[in-house]
Amino acid sequence: MKTIIDAVYNFLWGPWMIYGILLVGLVFTILTKGVQVRFLKDMFGQIFHGKKSDAGVSSFQAMSMALSGRIGTGNIAGTATAIAFGGPGAIFWMWVTAFIGAATAYVESTLAQIYKEEKNGQYRGGPAYYIHHFTGKRWLGMIFAIAALIAMSVLQPTVQSNAIADAMKTAFNIPHWVSGLVVCLVLGTIIVGGVKRIANAASVIVPFMAIGYILVAAIIIIININQVPAIFGLIFRSAFGAEQIFSGILGAAIAWGVKRGIYANEAGQGTGPHSSAAAEVSHPVKQGLVQAASVYLDTFLVCTATAFMILFTGMYNVQLDNGKGKFLVENIPGIDAGTAYTQAAVDAAFPIGGFGAAFVAIALFFFAFTTTMAYYYIAETNVSYIFDGKKQKIGIRFVQILIILATYFGAVKTSESAWTLGDIGLGIMVWVNVISLVFLVKPTLIALKDYEQQKKAGKDPEFDPVKLGIKNATFWEERLKK
Repeated sequence: MKTIIDAVYNFLWGPWMIYGILLVGLVFTILTKGVQVRFLKDMFGQIFHGKKSDAGVSSFQAMSMALSGRIGTGNIAGTATAIAFGGPGAIFWMWVTAFIGAATAYVESTLAQIYKEEKNGQYRGGPAYYIHHFTGKRWLGMIFAIAALIAMSVLQPTVQSNAIADAMKTAFNIPHWVSGLVVCLVLGTIIVGGVKRIANAASVIVPFMAIGYILVAAIIIIININQVPAIFGLIFRSAFGAEQIFSGILGAAIAWGVKRGIYANEAGQGTGPHSSAAAEVSHPVKQGLVQAASVYLDTFLVCTATAFMILFTGMYNVQLDNGKGKFLVENIPGIDAGTAYTQAAVDAAFPIGGFGAAFVAIALFFFAFTTTMAYYYIAETNVSYIFDGKKQKIGIRFVQILIILATYFGAVKTSESAWTLGDIGLGIMVWVNVISLVFLVKPTLIALKDYEQQKKAGKDPEFDPVKLGIKNATFWEERLKK
C-alpha cells in the first residue's frame, strides 16, 4: 500500500505540477495585464463593501471563509517543512508562488461568481459548476466534484487534525486521541448549522487568530530588527543557489517553495472558488479581486511571519532528500520538521516556561480547525452539485460523518502518512482545476475589461453576461429579468 501511495504522490507532484502551476499563473498574470498589481486598491477596498443577503454572504465573510481554508497548517507546519527540506530559499519561492498565484485566484474565483447557482436558498458554485456551465457537459463537472469530495472529506482533514494533535502533545502532553475527539465534537457542532454558521464562525475566528499570530511575530522581528537585512539576504541568496551551504539544493528550494506555497495559499487548488461563489456582489470581478487579496494576506503576512520567527531564532534544520539524507544545518537535533520548529522559535524568543509551545499549539488549533471547517463547506457544495432533493440531504449527512471520522483518523496517525494523504488530495484537485482554468479563462478577461470600463465611467460595476456575450451564466441572466 505504501508503494502505491508513494507512486501516486510522485506522479501528482512531479516536475509537471511544480513548474506547470507557476507557468499557468504567469500566463494568467500576462493575460490580465497584472491584475494583482493594477487593482491592488480595489482588491483590499472591496473586502468591506459587499453586503450579505438571504442567499449569500458578504465579501468579508466569503474572504474569511476562504482564508479559513488558506490559513492552516500550511502556514505554520508547511512553512517550517519548506525550510527543513528546501532551505531558507524556499521562502522566496513561496512568495513568487503567491504573487503569481494571485492572478490564478482571480481567475478561478471570478469564474465561480459568473457561473454560480442559487440552490435551496443558498448560492453555490466552484470548479464543478463553472466547468459544467462553460462546457455544457455535466460529466466534466462531476470529475472535479468527485475529486473534491474525496480530498475534502477524507484526505485533507487528516493533515489538519494531525497537526493539532502533534502540537497539543508537545505543548500540553495531551494524548492524540483526546485532541482528535475534542476537535471532532466542536467541528460537528458548527458544520450542522450550514454555510451561515460556518461564515459567522470564520468571520470572528479568522481575523482574531491571524492578528494574534502576526503580533507575536512582529514582536520577535522588532527584538531582532538588526538582523532583518541579513535574513532577507539569506533568503534571496539561498533562493538562487548563491549561499554556499545551500548551493546544492536549488531544485529542492524551488520544489518545496512552490509545493508548500500552493498548499498555503491554495491558488489554483479549486478550494477558494467555493466560498467566492457564496458572496453577494454586483459584479463577479469584485469577488475575484477579494480572493486575490486573500492570497497576499495568507502568504506575505502569515507564512512570512512564521518564516521570520524560525530564521531569526535559528530554530531549524535543513536536511537532504526530504528528511532521509544528511543534514546541511542541524541547529535543533532530534526535532522533527514541522510545527515543532515554530514552537522552538517562539520559545527561544520568549523563554517563559514553555510559552512558545503553548502559544503555537493554540494558534495552530484555531488555524487548522477553521481550515477543516472550510473543507466541510467545500465538500457540502460538491454534494449539492451531484445530488438534488432528498439524496442531497442524505449525501450532506454522510459527508458530515465522513469528515468527522477522517479528522479523528488523522489525529491518531503519524505525521508522514497524514501529510502524504493530504498532498495526494491536494494534487488531484490542482490537476483537474488548473487544466480546466486554461480553457475557461476567456470569460474572466471579458468580465475584467467590463469592470474596468465601468469603473472609469464612474459607475459601481454591475454584471450583464448577455451584453458581454458570456453564455450559460444562468444566475445572472435570471437576476436581470427580475
